Amino acid sequence: MQISDAEWVVMNLIWNSSPIEASEVIDQIATDNGWSAATVKTMLHRLVRKGALATEQNGKKYLYTPAVRRDACVRQASRSFLERVFGGDATPALIHFVKVAKLTAKDIEEIRVLLDKKTILWHN
Repeated sequence: MQISDAEWVVMNLIWNSSPIEASEVIDQIATDNGWSAATVKTMLHRLVRKGALATEQNGKKYLYTPAVRRDACVRQASRSFLERVFGGDATPALIHFVKVAKLTAKDIEEIRVLLDKKTILWHN
């Protein structure tokens, strides 16, 4: 499932705050992003049609909850980005991000541990 940049804004709010009413979504993201209420409602409806959101009627209002997990969407978007920008090759992508990112000592240690685990798996 492809999620646009604008839809990521909506999904991130809903992953962090569900269940949530449409009016709350509008209040929290419309002004900050320069969007009208109609724009936000359109994105909510589009995400429901895509199967990314589920709705439940609560009186006259609808509650929105994620129908997909954040990690699944991140994985798909990462694969798509890697394919588009780096031809599917992870090595130049990782090198690029390590070079340009502001990494803390803790970040570097986490990367080192992950690479060490990958190296161990590769050798076995």
